[in-house]
Amino acid sequence: MNLTKKNGNGNGGRPGSGLSLDPLRTWWAGAPGWQRWAVYGLLVVGAVFLPSESIGSFMAPSGANWPSMLSDQIAIYVLLALGLNVVVGMAGLLDLGYVAFYAVGGYTIAIFAVRYHWSFWETLVLAILFSALAGVILGAPTLRLRGDYLAIVTLGFGEIVKRTANNSDFVNGPRGVQGIPHPPSLSEFEILGVQPLKYGLLDSRPYYYLLLVFIIVAIIFVRRLDASRVGRAWASIREDEDAAELMGVPTFKFKLAAFAIGAAIGGSGGVVFAAKQTSILPANFEFIVSALILAAVVLGGSGNIPGAILGAFVVAWLPERFRFLDDYRMLIFGGALVLMMIFRPEGLWPSRRRKAELAEGTGGMGSMGAEVAGPGQSEAAEVGK
Repeated sequence: MNLTKKNGNGNGGRPGSGLSLDPLRTWWAGAPGWQRWAVYGLLVVGAVFLPSESIGSFMAPSGANWPSMLSDQIAIYVLLALGLNVVVGMAGLLDLGYVAFYAVGGYTIAIFAVRYHWSFWETLVLAILFSALAGVILGAPTLRLRGDYLAIVTLGFGEIVKRTANNSDFVNGPRGVQGIPHPPSLSEFEILGVQPLKYGLLDSRPYYYLLLVFIIVAIIFVRRLDASRVGRAWASIREDEDAAELMGVPTFKFKLAAFAIGAAIGGSGGVVFAAKQTSILPANFEFIVSALILAAVVLGGSGNIPGAILGAFVVAWLPERFRFLDDYRMLIFGGALVLMMIFRPEGLWPSRRRKAELAEGTGGMGSMGAEVAGPGQSEAAEVGK
C-alpha cells in the first residue's frame, strides 16, 4: 500500500475534506511518556466528572436524567463500538449481527442470576466466555466467506438469536426475563455526593462508573493487541487477505480471534445492561442496534480507537439531545450521517492508515465485497479489478 500523500494535500486528491488531525498525531508520536500519561490521566478525570449536573445542564435536554443517558445509552454504545471496531475496523470483517453477542451476554446473566442465583461477577465471567464462544461458533463455519456474503451470514445470525429468544419458553419468549438482580454493592463509600460502589435503581452513576472501568480495560486490551503481531496480522488481512495468506499469515485463525474478542466485549455490555434494567426482552436486541453501532464505528473513524469512541458518543447522544424535535430528530440525524459520509467519508477521527486505504479505493474497511473507486480513480478501473 502506498501511504504517501496524494496531489499534495494528503486527502487523496480531495481538497477541503475536513479538518486535518495530522499535526496532533505528529505531536503525539513524538511526545515523551510523561506527557502521554498526563493526557491519559486528564481524560480519565474528565470521564469521572462527566455525570455532573453542570455538564448535564447543557448536554441533556430539559428534564432528562443525564447520568441515565450516560449509563443506559452512551457508555453502552462506546463499549459495543470498541468491540465491533476490532471486527470491522481492525480485521476488516463486516459484521451486521453484532447485537447477537450483546444479547448472549444479557441472557446469560438473566438465566444464571435468576434461575440459578449466581452473583453478578460470576455471571459476568461466564457471559464473556459464552459470548466469545458464540463468536467462534459463528466464525468457524462462515469466516471463509468474504465481503457481502459474510455480512449476510452475520445478519442472519443476529436474527436467529433474537427469534430463538422470542420463541423459547425457557426465557419466557416475548415477555422476557424479569427480576435480574443488581450487582452487589461493594461499599457505601461516598465522594462528592456519589456512592460509586453502591448499585440500585435510584442512582445511575455507579453503573456509568462500572461501564467506564470496562471501557478502560477494553481500550488497554485492544490497544495492546493492535500494537502486537495480532494487530499487524489483522491489518494485513484487512488490506489484502490473499496477499496475507501468501505471506504465511494464518488468516482464518486471526479472523476467528477477532470475532471472539469483539463478541466478548459486546457480551460484557449486555451483562451490565441487563443488570441495570433488571429485565430484558427480545425487543431490546433489534437489528437497528447493530446498524447504529456499525454507523458509530464508521462515522468516528473505522480502525481508530479514539474515533470509535467519538462516533459512539455522537450516535448515542445526538438523538437524545434533540429529543424535543420529536420525530424530526431522527430525520435530521439521518441527514447528518449522509452529509458526513459525503464530505468526510473517512470519519470524524480516522487513522492515517485507514485514511490512505480509503483514498486508494478500498472503502476504508478493506475489501468489503465490490471495490469502491477512490478519489481520483475511475469507476471503469475498479470494475476491471
